[in-house]
Amino acid sequence: MKPYYNWLDEVVAAVPVAPYYRDDSVVIFNADCREIVPQMPKACLLLTDPPYGIGRERGIGGGGFGFGNRPRNPKRYEGGWDRDRPVDALLLALGAAATCIVWGGNYYSDVLPRRAKWLVWDKEQTMPSYSDAELAWTTLGGVAVKMLRYSGNGLLAREKTRVHPTQKPLALMNWCISLAGDVQTILDPFAGSGTTGRAAKDMGRKAVLIEREERYCEIAARRMAQGVLDFGTP
Repeated sequence: MKPYYNWLDEVVAAVPVAPYYRDDSVVIFNADCREIVPQMPKACLLLTDPPYGIGRERGIGGGGFGFGNRPRNPKRYEGGWDRDRPVDALLLALGAAATCIVWGGNYYSDVLPRRAKWLVWDKEQTMPSYSDAELAWTTLGGVAVKMLRYSGNGLLAREKTRVHPTQKPLALMNWCISLAGDVQTILDPFAGSGTTGRAAKDMGRKAVLIEREERYCEIAARRMAQGVLDFGTP
């Protein structure tokens, strides 16, 4: 790979889509990743959280109960982006990086190669939730499963400010990057609100984010433009 500081320039020059946002650390493209990934120079790390195909665009309102066994108030998200699994796009992205970490990999276990080293995010839920933990498929070395215990919601206090239904905590993405070692260039082809890019920028890495929904590109761009660590948004 050529010097890392040239990587973003090389990406922008190679792909057929103009950047939605760019700074010295992060480039955001408002596009389908299938339009861009085949032309991209290879990244060190693929760190992403693709749609699971389970209808999560409905937010937390599709079922479940809260305190007093009362049904939760629905929180809806526009789009319908989680109706299907983008299997072809994910498999294409796997070839675009030397190392891969894919959150929700259990939803793609029928198509992903068999690997032993999985990551676990224990959400330390304090009230009923869709799931107590989330899993990431990886190509990291070794076979030991690694776990991060981190409460992103508490008593759903932060759910009120969440802008994407599968938005991951910044601390989780920081942890993933640290586990991947000395990776300098990071690709997230299902970028959502840009947490991968924010983590990469805070840790002094370079990142390319690709997101089909323009409203999320705008949110991600605002997060990248912040000059301080983004502690307030998961």
